[in-house]
Amino acid sequence: MVMDRVSQAVRPDGRPAGFQRWRHLLFLHWEVPAETIQKGLPAGLEVDTFDGRAFVGVVPFTMQDVVPWWSPSVPGVSSFHELNVRTYVHRRGRDPAVWFYSLDAASSLAVFLARTFWHLPYRRASMRLAVDGSLVSYASKRWWSRAAPAELTARYRIGEPLGASAPGTLEHFLCERYLLYARQGDGFAIGQVHHKPYPVHRAEVLELRESMVSAAGFPAPEGEPLAHYVPGVDVDVFALRRAE
Repeated sequence: MVMDRVSQAVRPDGRPAGFQRWRHLLFLHWEVPAETIQKGLPAGLEVDTFDGRAFVGVVPFTMQDVVPWWSPSVPGVSSFHELNVRTYVHRRGRDPAVWFYSLDAASSLAVFLARTFWHLPYRRASMRLAVDGSLVSYASKRWWSRAAPAELTARYRIGEPLGASAPGTLEHFLCERYLLYARQGDGFAIGQVHHKPYPVHRAEVLELRESMVSAAGFPAPEGEPLAHYVPGVDVDVFALRRAE
């Protein structure tokens, strides 16, 4: 099956619902058997694979100037850290997209709005980010998660630039995702974002402790993750639409 993985990067017509700046993105991916991921997906979604390989990803980053189209950035409200746990899916060979198991954010308002209007599984967490030249430290601890801890502590070094990922490569499959699915009633909604292609860098993970993957219902991952870093992109966010 040859799937269109390029047209989603074209900017949709019309006015975005909002704007965001994503900065200091670390993409961590572990290979997980496709059948294991498929068992946990809602009916109607199929696991997306690269040469038969399926992945679960953990992506810590920070968001700046998160605003609806009609509002300026608000100090203390419009910027916060975020961390998502995700996999990759499609519907009947169309619309390859992200499926989020969780999205943690260091903003109670962002969690409320995203859960209410975007139907996404946001959770409140305490987070911190520190950047010292090419060294980056990130820590996150989800609130109210004593039964199933959901934490991450990472320290990594930003490596050499790789540039924009070419279609057909593993980096493009893992990073260049412009669509997401969210549950909506008895079906799904599709959300779309637009940004320039990610300027991908290599990343060297120096320290990593995490329970985010197991909190999503998977066995704790073994081995070193695939790691990529993106310094940032500016993002147009478009309103959800009903998946046909």
